[in-house]
Amino acid sequence: MTDTAVPANLAEIIDDFAGVPDPQKLELLLEFADELPALPSRYDGHEEEMEQVVECQSPLFLAVELEDGATGDDAPVRLFITAPPEAPTTRGFASVLSQGLDGLTARQILDVPEDIPSRLGLQKALTPLRLRGMSAMLGRIKRNVREQAGIA
Repeated sequence: MTDTAVPANLAEIIDDFAGVPDPQKLELLLEFADELPALPSRYDGHEEEMEQVVECQSPLFLAVELEDGATGDDAPVRLFITAPPEAPTTRGFASVLSQGLDGLTARQILDVPEDIPSRLGLQKALTPLRLRGMSAMLGRIKRNVREQAGIA
């Protein structure tokens, strides 16, 4: 992938999706659903401590933290996302973003292009409403990063 705004981990995931035929893209997304990292104990069972992404059709909660209270462009970002097992496409999107963005700097996340959902090539497999949910997740993550890192 030649787009420098797409971090390596996320670019690799996009390449994985590009490498499978359209009918198998949904299967790949469901594989990602199984790989959504577990929440740390401070959030597990405490979704009220997280932000709900209401644009998602299923209940999805996320938390964005900057490591050691860092601020600015170089602040390392940690992402924590949860969605129920009975919502595999939502979990899949959450896992793609978690695996693709967790641990990056604030600036790297803010520079990620908004069209990541379409870059996965899922337009034929999923409804526009579901794709908007993933866009909303990315938007919430970016907003939280901007606020916490103090970046205008």
